[in-house]
Amino acid sequence: MRRWLIVLVLAACGGAAAAWWWLDQPLALAASPADVTIAPGTSARGVARAVEQAGVRAPDWALFWWFRLSGDSRQIKAGSYEFAAGTTPRSLLDKLVRGEQALRSVTLVEGWTLRQVREALAKADHLKPDSRAMSASALMAALGRPGVAGEGRFFPDTYAYPKGSSDLVVLKQALLAMDKQLDAAWAQRLPTVALQTPEQALTLASIVEKETGRGDDRAQISGVFHNRLRIGMRLQTDPTVIYGLGEAFDGNLRRRDLQADTPFNTYTRAGLPPTPIAMPGLQSLLAAVQPASTQALYFVARGDGSSHFSPTLDEHNRAVNRYQRAP
Repeated sequence: MRRWLIVLVLAACGGAAAAWWWLDQPLALAASPADVTIAPGTSARGVARAVEQAGVRAPDWALFWWFRLSGDSRQIKAGSYEFAAGTTPRSLLDKLVRGEQALRSVTLVEGWTLRQVREALAKADHLKPDSRAMSASALMAALGRPGVAGEGRFFPDTYAYPKGSSDLVVLKQALLAMDKQLDAAWAQRLPTVALQTPEQALTLASIVEKETGRGDDRAQISGVFHNRLRIGMRLQTDPTVIYGLGEAFDGNLRRRDLQADTPFNTYTRAGLPPTPIAMPGLQSLLAAVQPASTQALYFVARGDGSSHFSPTLDEHNRAVNRYQRAP
């Protein structure tokens, strides 16, 4: 009996040693990386089965018992995971417990319109296009902002998301980010700004964003528009006209376009357009509420990305002749 007891003890020790050794051995993969999706509420046994079915070459019963014996089986988090070559049973469980999901990212660019944002999201890697069939108004309602115009309401930045996320999740992140940045900018506004609400600041910032060829001109351009708003002069800015033309714009802005009245034609209508025309970045938001102190009422592009600013129409016309009409 003593001999058999010794044999059993040695066998148990050997099995334990083998199991401990196995925990730190790289698992074979059918493909690298192995993609595993864990649904909320999945049991430890279900997780082990999902891992094996995803191509991780380990018996699901062995993974299950490892999960149970570790004491962490109830800490495994739902989500989408990737397991690369070199993953061990120990590191696999660590990743599941920490919730280190496989992330992808999408970048929304300053100056983009809502249409361009939606096109980028439709092409983003492993992002569910839940909003694809929605109109702009339905989209904003789905994001909890019914009746709010979607143009300009999303902050341009790079957003990370777990694989398989809804595009509405990314849009919600960008929406809340713009809320935060706009509130912060509005809190820093100068007492002399010719704006009444944060929404007006957002609209003006979108125009500044589209008019700026060089970053350090933003405050000057904002100053011109503030001066015009104060005296009731029309903004007369081409980007708003182009936005109003929509898909009819062919890249060539004609005189008839400037004369055709639309809600976004700032040549025919006074004041700000009814909504933003693009996504402004942080610097344009700040420029909208912190305009430069200037006497300028006009500006024209020099052709090198910068602008020439003029306080009078005569000087402006000379600048136009110099920078845009010269042979």
